[in-house]
Amino acid sequence: MSSEKYIGLDVHQATISVAVKDSTGKLVMESILETKAATILEFFAGLRGTLSVTFEEGTSAAWLSSCIRGVGPGLRGSPTSSTCRNILSTLRGKGFSRL
Repeated sequence: MSSEKYIGLDVHQATISVAVKDSTGKLVMESILETKAATILEFFAGLRGTLSVTFEEGTSAAWLSSCIRGVGPGLRGSPTSSTCRNILSTLRGKGFSRL
């Protein structure tokens, strides 16, 4: 069983909607986080395996990228991954982006 996880982040001013899927595409976690560096780092600290993360380019993209850059060697960005884009679609489809 692969330990690969795909993480989509939908960033807003006060909150970040998060969805995590495993290597088979199964949704394994959904969460809403405060848009604070400490909260984001705490969330990523609880995840294991190789983590592929994506988020939209926007006003918070540079800030978010700098926050998660130090998470560790198991983290990689995959902005073109169809799996990660699918995760963002999952978040929007469930109305997370309106929270």
